[in-house]
Amino acid sequence: MSIVNTEPLKLKFEQFIKDFEHTLNVLFHKTENIDLLSLERGLPDSVWHTIMEKNPLSVAIPSEFGGRGSSVKECLGLLAAASYESLPLSLTFGINIALFLEPVTKYAQEDVKSAIFADFLKNKKMGGLMITEPDFGSDALNMKTFYTEAENSYKLKGTKHWQGLTGMADYWLVTSRKKLPNGDLSRDIDFFITDNSKAEQHINVLEYYDNLGLYMIPYGLNDIDLEVPKNQLMVGESTGIKMMLDILHRSRLQFPGMGMGFIKRMLDEGLQHCKNRMVGAGNLLSFDHVQFLLTRLQAAYTINSAMCTRSVDISGVDKNVATNGLEANAMKTVVTDLMQECAQIVTQLSGANGYKISNIAGRGTMDSRPFQIFEGSNEMLYSQIADTIIRDMKKKKFENLADYLAQLELTAEATKLFKNLLDFRIDGAVIQRKQVVLGKAIALVINAGYVIKMVNKGYREDLADACYEVIRHDIATLINSYENRNHSSVIVDYQENSSWLAL
Repeated sequence: MSIVNTEPLKLKFEQFIKDFEHTLNVLFHKTENIDLLSLERGLPDSVWHTIMEKNPLSVAIPSEFGGRGSSVKECLGLLAAASYESLPLSLTFGINIALFLEPVTKYAQEDVKSAIFADFLKNKKMGGLMITEPDFGSDALNMKTFYTEAENSYKLKGTKHWQGLTGMADYWLVTSRKKLPNGDLSRDIDFFITDNSKAEQHINVLEYYDNLGLYMIPYGLNDIDLEVPKNQLMVGESTGIKMMLDILHRSRLQFPGMGMGFIKRMLDEGLQHCKNRMVGAGNLLSFDHVQFLLTRLQAAYTINSAMCTRSVDISGVDKNVATNGLEANAMKTVVTDLMQECAQIVTQLSGANGYKISNIAGRGTMDSRPFQIFEGSNEMLYSQIADTIIRDMKKKKFENLADYLAQLELTAEATKLFKNLLDFRIDGAVIQRKQVVLGKAIALVINAGYVIKMVNKGYREDLADACYEVIRHDIATLINSYENRNHSSVIVDYQENSSWLAL
């Protein structure tokens, strides 16, 4: 059995992360070729061994179990370091940290924690989360995977799919609903830890999906037909649904860690290319529109930095974030939209070279796209943001959006920057397409508030001021779209009299 080097656990975080970054740089650019590795399904064992020798997942393991202490700052720092070199690698760590190790730390029964954490620290094990089912994507509350209770165990049966690290993770958190005596399934949800090394807990992979992008991470269809001892049931503070919200919200609040390194890489690549690419008598930096695009990259870097700063304050495992849906959704949506936009910008700036699979921006365009979909599609989450605000406005008898946001602690300071744009009434019911647009605008205001708080801690003001300008431009565009009367509907039977050839 291979034993991982525990020396990294003794390092101060600054040295730990510097050593980790150096390892990835040497591994991906000298020992191996990251461009070629990114086209493979999974990573070679030798590459994984080198990475895991640095004990990266120790950042999410409590110190009393031999880890570095489950510090959000360290977790986000690790995710950022990984995503600067490889977004799929960062997502692999993100799945392990936010969707397995942090939930186990908070909700697993004490007598199972020690063995699991020791397995991660010493034997390079990994874990993931199974919620999604083929017929119930975002509709998780109607999942059909069920369990029955025996004398000393629980028996689980069902089907799960699109789990990152399918067939690769050693441990899983599997969600299931209790089968009642009348055959119906309970409305609540329970979480169980499974150990793939044990035959009775093994999860059989029925199919591997040919996922587009994120090639390093296997996804697929999983058959759940297993039995776990009773101490592998996760124990929450109240209901399983609230446990799920706490887990998913914490994960969304830590998305900025994965975005941070990736967006910084896009900014560095964009600046480097534009400085070196000569067009006529000057470089690309001399073009006004190129300056416009680069300011968007830089604003994304600033917004993402502010999210990380905020996440450190609010998303630790010692906090319950089940009710933090507004912030969790605002972070996840905005950072993932920024990741996709930044990749698109650098791909465009790179010209033909941007469309090579070996180009970090071109590849990043495909790798960052799923982030806008998984853990709740952005359109759905933006709609939820707007719905949350509209319902609270009605409850508190506000009609003017600016007036409402000005009294909300989360948006009060930022509203001062954009009051003229937000100064309008929300009357009656808001159709869904407008909810999505309104949710985007509100999410930007929330994130502008994070930037203000970060500046108060000492962040450089010139970057923040430039960031506010970009946010103001985007909010103005969104509000204009919101106020536009567009109620068009699709014409399903469009074929008749619609052929241009007949004309």
